[in-house]
Amino acid sequence: MMKQSAEKTTSKNAVKTVISSIWRTAGGKYSLIMLAIWLVVSAISLVWTPYSLLDTDGFNTWASPSGVHMLGTDGVGADVLSWLMAGSRTNLAIALLTVVVAAAIGLLLVAAMVSRHGALASTSVVVVDALISIPTVLIALMLSVPFGASAAVIIAACGLAYGLNLARILRPAAMLAARSDHVESALWSGASSLRVFFTHIVPNTVPVLCVQLSMSAGTSLLAEAGLTYLGVGVGAGVPSWGHSLATSVKFISIYPMAVVWPGLVVTLMVIALNLFGDALRDAIDPLTNPALRQGEATHVESEERA
Repeated sequence: MMKQSAEKTTSKNAVKTVISSIWRTAGGKYSLIMLAIWLVVSAISLVWTPYSLLDTDGFNTWASPSGVHMLGTDGVGADVLSWLMAGSRTNLAIALLTVVVAAAIGLLLVAAMVSRHGALASTSVVVVDALISIPTVLIALMLSVPFGASAAVIIAACGLAYGLNLARILRPAAMLAARSDHVESALWSGASSLRVFFTHIVPNTVPVLCVQLSMSAGTSLLAEAGLTYLGVGVGAGVPSWGHSLATSVKFISIYPMAVVWPGLVVTLMVIALNLFGDALRDAIDPLTNPALRQGEATHVESEERA
């Protein structure tokens, strides 16, 4: 019981150390603030937006920002702010699910690429090298034929493309860890290959993994906007930042501000996600975070005393 309590305390201290380390940097502070705003707005939009998404006013189209419509209206007289707020939860879901799919595919491929079975390892490397050249847009176009335009197509296309890229980037660090002495000892002691992979190999790739997954989340926002514009993204009537961009860019010469607002939101969030990945990498790496390294040393000393 005392050991479990000590481990929980150590974990909490490590989390606090990581968060404080992220907050100390300018980029980390900006990313945490922007991501917090994103989460709060997404939660609020579930129960409230300034106007219903179904409210339109054909006599008040392309209106400039005012006290009635803070960001103006679009081509059908719908409130731009309401659509951006509702779209935040769609893009949040797409970004999170893309990261999950990319991580699952990437780690599965890495496990195959560092496998002790030569045929499996070499085949997986060839498969990754062959598929990684296929553009995300092409994957989305192929998936949209049988399944139609939807957020699921974006998640599947981005998850596959980013997962392949993740596997290729993680492979060198994973190979180096797989050939280390402690991995050899774990395998000789009878531990399963899968357990050794997740307990000894994956932790050595975490800094790179954090950066790549945060970049994947940010890139998924850009992919959603581009794919929705091409007609293979979210379905018609589904609120998203890409939908707001796609419906307003056609009328950019009439009302440029309709493009500015969703474009600005996407840009700010992509920057925030990329900065968060960099800050998180530095915060969780003991080599770049002395406070975390000191905490680990203290934990080891307490275990030795116990």
